[in-house]
Amino acid sequence: MSESPPTTPVCYRHPGRETYIRCTRCDRPICPECMREASVGHQCPECVNEGRRSVRPARTAFGGGAAGRHGYVTKALIALNVLFFLLSVASARTGDALVGGSGLGGLMGSGTPLTNWGSVIGLAVLPDGTLGGVAEGQWYRLVTAMFLHYGVIHLLLNMWALWILGRSLEVNLGPLRFGALYLIAGLGGNVAAYLFSAQNAATAGASTAVFGLFAALIIVGRKLGRDVSQVLPVLVINLVFTLTVPGISIPGHLGGLVFGAAIALVLAYAPPARRTPVQVAGTAIILLILLALVIFRTAQLLS
Repeated sequence: MSESPPTTPVCYRHPGRETYIRCTRCDRPICPECMREASVGHQCPECVNEGRRSVRPARTAFGGGAAGRHGYVTKALIALNVLFFLLSVASARTGDALVGGSGLGGLMGSGTPLTNWGSVIGLAVLPDGTLGGVAEGQWYRLVTAMFLHYGVIHLLLNMWALWILGRSLEVNLGPLRFGALYLIAGLGGNVAAYLFSAQNAATAGASTAVFGLFAALIIVGRKLGRDVSQVLPVLVINLVFTLTVPGISIPGHLGGLVFGAAIALVLAYAPPARRTPVQVAGTAIILLILLALVIFRTAQLLS
């Protein structure tokens, strides 16, 4: 009896294609179209996908994603601030919205319809003659105020600081945790402005969040064993600037500093074994404290 000639292997995904190449992981024959480069030899698409699912994504020392090295959140926050500023200038239709206001010796721009709508105001008669403010239920002001600025000088100073501080913190914390830090620090500063400023005073700016980033950079740096001595003088200078220059919200800056430090401590010192649950719980507690402070101040203003 004559032996049958050996059959040529065919790609398991393309039966019509002959091949002598095999997947180094499952040993199935694969054609050149199905080959995927691997550390050793080639693998089929299914084995590559299975390997990706089994590999844990890289995390930072504080549990964040490695995507933070790209600075996407920092860039998005800067873009959002710039967009709000352009809309603010467009709503004013006057050059005074850029420069020519009362702050910083006249270098900061004047208010606009958009800053009137979104700045932190406790309780006041608005330019349109209506009664408004956080106490009147406009709680959105506690968030929108951190994206609004009085003039281009105000914007540029804050965006420069955000660019310098944000990239470093986002790399170490990861995008999600850094975003939470920024928003809670900004919210905390605005709540402090609501608590301690005159009820008809209007405050706005990303500096509430930026001061929180200063505090976080020091705390995160110390946790990582880095030298933070160069950051401290810059923070002191900014604090002196806050306390001595008219037109700057002292409660807003100090509140951002305090709540930025609080959330940074939660993120940096959560125990590794239960890091994420502790970070989530700590963040929730800080938000509840802020909520209680807003309710207290609202009741105070409406009494």
